[in-house]
Amino acid sequence: MTYFLQLVISGIVVGSIYALSGLGFVLIYKSSRVLNIAHGQIIAAGAFITYALTVWLKIPLYISFFISMGVTFFLAMSVERIFLRRLIGEPIISVIMVTIGLMSILDGLIYLTPFGTENFSFPPFLPTTPLTFVGVSISWTQLVGVLVTFSMIGALSWFFKKSTLGISMRAVADDQLASMAVGISIPKVFGLAWALAGMSAAAAGAIIGNITGLNFDTLHAFGILVFPVVILGGLDSILGAVVAGIIMGLIQQFAGGYLDGNWGLNGTGEIMPYLILLIILLFKPHGLFGIHEIERV
Repeated sequence: MTYFLQLVISGIVVGSIYALSGLGFVLIYKSSRVLNIAHGQIIAAGAFITYALTVWLKIPLYISFFISMGVTFFLAMSVERIFLRRLIGEPIISVIMVTIGLMSILDGLIYLTPFGTENFSFPPFLPTTPLTFVGVSISWTQLVGVLVTFSMIGALSWFFKKSTLGISMRAVADDQLASMAVGISIPKVFGLAWALAGMSAAAAGAIIGNITGLNFDTLHAFGILVFPVVILGGLDSILGAVVAGIIMGLIQQFAGGYLDGNWGLNGTGEIMPYLILLIILLFKPHGLFGIHEIERV
């Protein structure tokens, strides 16, 4: 029973990181129906900015965390303004191809820095002795990461439901022409969506970096790893990203803990979430919480 509970805790930790990482996809797709393929590179950039501020400039980590979110907020907004705003109204495939190009450009820029080829780790800022209850342990870093993740998810959910800008973004996602008719600025909404996605990516990168260490290949791989999460939850659902993230985290930990550990298999923790995704999508093609749009013929 203790082993089972330990896997549950580990699954929630991993799943919450998946959920926060996937929020960037959801925020952009929710407003513009575009998948940002370069999201993993923004996650890595946010983590490295936090590290540089903390270690090189000696700024306390909790302050560096918020500064890096501010930097990536404006960085992602600038990317949308410079590269993508001109493509409003163009075929979606053109926009996706631009994000693939951005992914390659950001890869090259990061590889030109020490962060592209070396491993780093944040200095410890929390107690190193894990919390233990009934034989189940969780590190302070993991606990703080989960709390920060759900705080950000809750704040973004409130933003979309209660704030004027959030409601405007939801309106644009539903019908761009109708939104323009009532005076909503589509370019402004798109820019804000990218900026919020950049902010959430920086938070995810810093949390991942504190838990697993700073390695560029690991960090930007999260941009691909969270694809099953956002597809399973529904590309336009924040709640779906959270639920699917937890589901994927639990499946991954249970498969790795029981199948690999007891049956002598290898790699089932990486494969099983994709198998479950395929099975669920057979019955729910739009994901668990995705909106099924019915268009007039």
